Amino acid sequence: MASIPLFPLNTVLFPDGQLPLQVFEVRYLDMVQKCIDSGSEFGVVSLLQGSEVRKPGRSTESLSTVGTMARIVYWSVPMAGLMQITCVGTTRFRISSSEQLKHGLWLAEVETLAADRVVPVPADQEDVATALGALIASLQKKRQAPAQMPLAPPYRLDDAGWVANRWCELLRLNLHEKQLLLAQDNPVLRLELVQDVLNENGLLV
Repeated sequence: MASIPLFPLNTVLFPDGQLPLQVFEVRYLDMVQKCIDSGSEFGVVSLLQGSEVRKPGRSTESLSTVGTMARIVYWSVPMAGLMQITCVGTTRFRISSSEQLKHGLWLAEVETLAADRVVPVPADQEDVATALGALIASLQKKRQAPAQMPLAPPYRLDDAGWVANRWCELLRLNLHEKQLLLAQDNPVLRLELVQDVLNENGLLV
């Protein structure tokens, strides 16, 4: 069991996913600086209730129980009191217990969840990987700058979990739906669920 700082957000971070953040609250500026100085990670969890920004008299926050560790890969300080960071999702975790400190930062005792098994994309879901590959090729053809690409290489289009996770980030799913997909331990089942959504929206040929 490990104790980690949390960054509750109105989004879901998946392993290998990119997450740009603008940090300006003192509780998170301190946390991020400590992570940069020590090379440590923090946990990203989705908010079930409450606001990302702490407001006087409205500090009630409810957190999802499954989240993803975030590693800071880029940071800058464009002005005093503002940090811009880019994170990459690493491992999933499940919260065992959590507490909010007086200045608002959440700490949690977490259990690390096993990484997705590396499983080839099944023949029945190859259209999902093909569609993702076509999207990546289209973005590359437009000569989109790497920093503006929604997906970061390496592109593991033969890995069921990686393909499923990237579609989970790209699709316009609500927070609850994305959270359910993150909590799904079977990467092939997660990919099948993504395929259902793509079919429902006419995004597969």
